[in-house]
Amino acid sequence: MLQNTRGIALRAVKYGDTSIIATIFTELYGVQSYMVQGVRSSKAKNNKAALLQPATLLDMVVYHKPNTKLQRIKEYQYAYIYTSLQEEIIKNSVALFSAEVLLRILPEEALMPELFQFAFQYFQQLDTMPASNVANFPLYFLVQCSRILGYEISGTYSSETPYLHMQDGAYTATPPKMDTYLHDEDAKALSNILNIEDAMLLKMIALNSETRNRLIDWYIEFMQSHTQHMGSIKSLTVLRAILH
Repeated sequence: MLQNTRGIALRAVKYGDTSIIATIFTELYGVQSYMVQGVRSSKAKNNKAALLQPATLLDMVVYHKPNTKLQRIKEYQYAYIYTSLQEEIIKNSVALFSAEVLLRILPEEALMPELFQFAFQYFQQLDTMPASNVANFPLYFLVQCSRILGYEISGTYSSETPYLHMQDGAYTATPPKMDTYLHDEDAKALSNILNIEDAMLLKMIALNSETRNRLIDWYIEFMQSHTQHMGSIKSLTVLRAILH
């Protein structure tokens, strides 16, 4: 059945001499794998393979067969053309990290319309923001993804609740006996991110690179503790080197 859908490219793997297997987060069908033939040949027009690179926002016409591991694309084009994200190394590194997070946390074929809508808008916001204002985007993305997936932090930092438990996912008055937790300034800093509802306001939260890295590490571990299939984020090493 032919269907129009938007998509967010997550991964492209070479297949054979001229083809690509693309993993795409689609609005209608969740994460799907597509065989795209002939896009790497010398005769391919308009460098169509570039449209399948991670974080590309797509308008697609697809053939969809339920319970089929490898789907096919009839047509695809940019749904949004980035103005700076692909050329500016800081924003591109944040985008690749964010796309990999989606790849790791999303089960195949699970419909996630709220997460799709958030992520689609997030990449556009990342593109339009000055590079100097995007350092907090990766942490914000982790927070919002986990919230939409149903495992979010409850409560907020205060002098009465200065400890953030990982297992419980909650701010409390006392530290846990056997748990990884945040406290004091780190717990407060994450609380500030948790309370941000619009990515455009992230520039108002000042974090140094050491604090930001600790919070990203803690939040990834928090997400891993709540989902069995997330695994490690390989692009995190590059992100650290860029956001120093």
